[in-house]
Amino acid sequence: MTETEQFSRRQGRTRTNLRAILNRNLRTVIARSYVRIVGANRETSWILGETILPLLTVSSFVFVYKMYKAPPEFIGYVVLGGAMSAYWFGMLWSMAMQFYWEKEMGNLELYTMAPMSMMSILAGMVIGGVVMTSTRAIAILVAGTFIFGVQYDFQQPFLAAGAFVATLIALYGMGLMFSSIFFLTGRRGWHLMNLLQEPVFFASGFFFPVKALGSIAPFITSLIPITLGLDAIRQLAFPVGNNMGFLSPKTELTILIILAGVFLIAASALLSRMERSGKKSGKLLQRWQ
Repeated sequence: MTETEQFSRRQGRTRTNLRAILNRNLRTVIARSYVRIVGANRETSWILGETILPLLTVSSFVFVYKMYKAPPEFIGYVVLGGAMSAYWFGMLWSMAMQFYWEKEMGNLELYTMAPMSMMSILAGMVIGGVVMTSTRAIAILVAGTFIFGVQYDFQQPFLAAGAFVATLIALYGMGLMFSSIFFLTGRRGWHLMNLLQEPVFFASGFFFPVKALGSIAPFITSLIPITLGLDAIRQLAFPVGNNMGFLSPKTELTILIILAGVFLIAASALLSRMERSGKKSGKLLQRWQ
């Protein structure tokens, strides 16, 4: 056999192995997302709890604004904030705590033994989480819009769509990063998450323009992607939104893209460190008591 034939055969084996690896990881993404898309919607109590209860919170803020005769745009701000809160809860409960729960249920052993990348498992979780959470967010948005008569005026719909997509990528990138942190910290991460939940709602301006916090605080809270994403969408959804916005929508979109890249790189690095630390200490698969 000539050297050319040997080289061609090696190339053929490499391409075959690459296709097999890609196919295996793609099937992993589909399988892991299927659980969230189909399985989660079978639990009716979750659907009701994640749509009706947030709508009650939205209604309380709407009635406060109506009582003080606030501009009608503020009602739209609250409805959009309530819809985006579904993604924040989805990031926390469906992504950040996922590895911790998988270890508690005994599934993490299967993940570590299976011949696929852990990032493909996380990618499936992200896709399934976005689809699952979007049903709740759309329900809150539609119900709030029709009940309170909110009118939107998107002058730049593509820019608004880009801000929304960039927000989701950055938000779930943060969730992937937190999944490794919370896995290593265990119950302490869970308690910390519950402790910071309401402060994040306040600091990110879920139910009011974040510009009201002043000129310095919004720069700090911009590390939370939903702060900039929600502010950009509000500016693009209402004619007077620019007067109440923190930064210009294009600037906020640029920052969101940077945050998405940083969080995804950090998530990959933390995932590798989590695996190395677990193997070194022997506590990767040890359940918390």
